Amino acid sequence: MIKSIKSKSLRNSVNPKSLDWPSIIGTKSIKPLIGQVRALKALEFGLGNKTHGFNIYVSGYPGSGKLHAVKQFLEERVKKEPVPSDWCYVNNFEDPYHPRKIRLSPGGGKIFKQAISRFIQEARNNLIKAFESVEFSNKREAIFNQLQQKEKQVFNQIQQEAKAENFVIKRTPVELIVIPLNVDGKMFTEKEYESLKSKEKKKLVKKQNQIKEKLQMVLRTIRNLQLKSQTMLVKMEKEVANYAIEILVDELKEKYINQAEVLDHVETVKNDILQNLNTFIQDPKTKRQTGIVPNAHAAVKKYEVNVLVDNAHIDGAPFILELNPTYNNLFGKVEHVSQMGTLMTDFTLIRKGSLHAANGGYLVIPVEDLLRNYFSWDSLKRALRSNEVLIEEIGERLGYISTKSLKPDPIPLNLQIILTGSPRLYFLLYELDADFKELFKVKADFDTSMKRTKKNMHEFLSIIVQIGRNEDLKELGIEAGVKIVEYASRLAVDQNKISTQFSLIMDIIREANYYATKDEMKSISGDHILKSIDEKYYRSNLLQEKISEMIVRGSIIIDINTAEVGQVNGISIIDLGDIMFGRPNRITTSVSLGKKGVIDIEREAELGGPIHTKGVLILSGYLAEKYAKEQLINMTARLVFEQSYGGIEGDSASSAELYAIISNLADLPVNQGIAVTGSVNQKGAIQPVGGINEKIEGYFTVCKLIGLTGNQGVIIPQRNSKELMLKEEVVEAVENKKFTIWGVDHVDEGIEILTGVKAGKLNKEGKYEIGTVHDLVTKKIESFALKVEKLRPKMVSG
Repeated sequence: MIKSIKSKSLRNSVNPKSLDWPSIIGTKSIKPLIGQVRALKALEFGLGNKTHGFNIYVSGYPGSGKLHAVKQFLEERVKKEPVPSDWCYVNNFEDPYHPRKIRLSPGGGKIFKQAISRFIQEARNNLIKAFESVEFSNKREAIFNQLQQKEKQVFNQIQQEAKAENFVIKRTPVELIVIPLNVDGKMFTEKEYESLKSKEKKKLVKKQNQIKEKLQMVLRTIRNLQLKSQTMLVKMEKEVANYAIEILVDELKEKYINQAEVLDHVETVKNDILQNLNTFIQDPKTKRQTGIVPNAHAAVKKYEVNVLVDNAHIDGAPFILELNPTYNNLFGKVEHVSQMGTLMTDFTLIRKGSLHAANGGYLVIPVEDLLRNYFSWDSLKRALRSNEVLIEEIGERLGYISTKSLKPDPIPLNLQIILTGSPRLYFLLYELDADFKELFKVKADFDTSMKRTKKNMHEFLSIIVQIGRNEDLKELGIEAGVKIVEYASRLAVDQNKISTQFSLIMDIIREANYYATKDEMKSISGDHILKSIDEKYYRSNLLQEKISEMIVRGSIIIDINTAEVGQVNGISIIDLGDIMFGRPNRITTSVSLGKKGVIDIEREAELGGPIHTKGVLILSGYLAEKYAKEQLINMTARLVFEQSYGGIEGDSASSAELYAIISNLADLPVNQGIAVTGSVNQKGAIQPVGGINEKIEGYFTVCKLIGLTGNQGVIIPQRNSKELMLKEEVVEAVENKKFTIWGVDHVDEGIEILTGVKAGKLNKEGKYEIGTVHDLVTKKIESFALKVEKLRPKMVSG
C-alpha cells in the first residue's frame, strides 16, 4: 500500500528554541549580503577594478533587496578608498565658448575659488589706489602736457606760414578752415572778393589749397603725437598696474607652484586684467543715465571659478545612487539666464551631473529607469568608451540647434558604473546590445533564496529586526520571528530555504505592526504575522471565492464524493499577479475505436498552449511504450478540460489526463475525491510542477466548503514534497485524517491510489497480472484490435 505524506512533512515548522532570540534582537551591525555568496564574490572582484569594461550588472528579481544590499556594501567599501580630485571650470579668454577645466586636490576647488576671488578684489583695490595716486596723476599730466605743447608748437608753425601768405586758420565745431585775408589783414567781404580779377582769384585759391595740404600734414602729425602719447599712457598704466598686482600674482603662483593648469590660468587672468584695465576698475555700483549697471560685474565675473565637483566634505570615494537617470541628471547641463529678453549663458552656469559627482568612485543606476530616459543609455556607453564625460545640449546631439552654445572641456572619467535590474533585462541587453558585453563584464547575480541553516536564520532575522528599528516599528516577539521564517520558506517554495525577498517580507511585518498597534501591544506577535498574511491574501482572493461559490452551487461541476470512469479532477493555477491560487478542473476522456490516438480537444479548439500540447503528445508516447510493443493501438481518445472557456497552458495536468485515459480503457472508476497534479514523461515517471502549495490549498478550500469526509486528498509528485509549506489548517486536517496528500514517483502508484486496484507488473511470460490495471487496459486494446479485424473484410468489400 502506498503511504501518504505525514503531516509533519507538510510544513517545516521552526522550533523557537533553535533561535537565539536575545542575540538576534541585540545585533547592532548586520551583513548586507547574507546568503549571497555568488553575488558577494562578484562584487568583491568587480568593485575597485576600474579598468576598461569591468563595470557591474547586479541581477536580481524585484524585492530581492539587491539595491539596499549594494548600497550597504558600498558605504563600507568607499571609506577605504582615496578621495578623488575636485574639478573646476574657468573662463577661456581666447574662446569663451570653450571653458577650460582645472583639476585640483580634494577640497581644493573652493579654496582656489576663494583665492581667485580674493585676488581679484585685492587687485582691483590696488589698481584703484595706484591710479588715484599723486605720482600717477603727475606722470599722466606730464604726458598730456607734453602732447599739448607739441600740438601747440606744430599748430603755431602752420599758423605763421598761413599768416605769411595772408591766410588765417580758424577752428569750427566741425573742421579747420583756411580763410584768405585782404591787404588790411581782415577777411574778405563778399563785395571785395567779387571785385577781384579772375587771375587773382585763381592765385588765391591755389595758395589756399597749398596751405590746406600743409594743414592736413600737420593734422596727421598731431594724430601721430596723440597715438604716441596714448601708447605711452597705456604703457605707463600697464607698468603701474603690473607693479600694483605683481605681488598678488606671485603669491598666488607660489601657492600653486606645482599645478601647471592653475599657473597658466593665473597668468592669463593677469594679462586680461592688464588688457582691460578701464572696465576692470570700473565701479559696479555706479549707474549710467539709463539706470543699467555697466559692464563692471561682467568684467569681474569672467575671472570667477565655477567649482563643478567639490569633494571637501566626503570621506573616501564618492558613492552616488541615481534613481532618476535623465540625460541632464547624468551628464550635467549648461543653464541660461534671461537678460533683456535674451537667454544668455557663460561658464559659471555649467552644472554637474551624477557622472561628475561619482567620478573617482561608484555610480549605481537602476537599468530600467536608465533605458526609459532618452539619450541616457547611448550617452553613458559613449562616455564609458571614451573615458570622459562631455557636457553638451541634447539639441546639439540631435543636430537641430543652430544657436551657439558652450562646449566645456570634457572631464576624464574614472569611475565604476553599477547597474541594477532584472535577469531578463540582463539577457536582453547581452543579446541585443553589442556594447553591453564589452562595457559590463561583471555580473553579480542575486539569488531569491538561501539555505535555511541556523546561521542564516540568525542573520536573516537580525536584518529584519534592524530594518524594523530603522522604520520605528514595534519589536518582534520570538513567535513572530518563527512565523516570519516559515513565511520566508513559503516564499522560497522550499522547506530547507528562506526567501531573500525582503521587500515582501517587510510588507507583512509593517502590516503586522499596524495590527499590534491597534491591539495596543508592545511587540508584534506570531498571531499578528499570521493575520497580516491572511488579510493580505483576503484582499486579493475575490476571484477565488467566486469560483469556489460556483463550485459549491454546482454551476461549475466538480464531483468530490463519487467514483467515475474516465474522469479525474486536475488542479490548475490562476496567477493574478499579487496572488495565485489553485482551482480544480474536471478532466474527462472518451475512448473509441479509431486510429487517431490521443486527441487534445483544447488544441483542436486552439485553446491549448504549446507546452500543454507537448504534454498531451507525451501521453501517446507512454501508451505506445506501455501497450503497443506487440500490437497496434486501434484507439481514439479525446481529452478535454470541462467548462474551460479560456486558454490552457502547462503540462502539470498531463498525469491527470493519463489517469483518465487509463481509467477509461480499464473501465475502472476513479475516486473523484482525490485530485491530481504532476507532469508525466514517456516512461511514466511523475515530474515536479510549480505552485504545489497553492494547488493543494486551492483544492482543500473547495473540499472544506463542500464538506470534508476523510476520503478527499491530492496526489502530487514526490519530488515536490520538499517544497511543501502548507497552511496550518491543511496540516491540521491531514493530521486529523480529514484530508490526505500522497507523493508518487510513477503513474503506477497514482492509478493504484485513484482506483484501488494494483497497477500490475509483467511476469516472465510478458503478461500483466490478471485483474490489474495494466492487464485490463491490455485486454481492452486487444479487444479493439479484434473488432478492427472483424470490421476489415466488411470495409474491404464495402
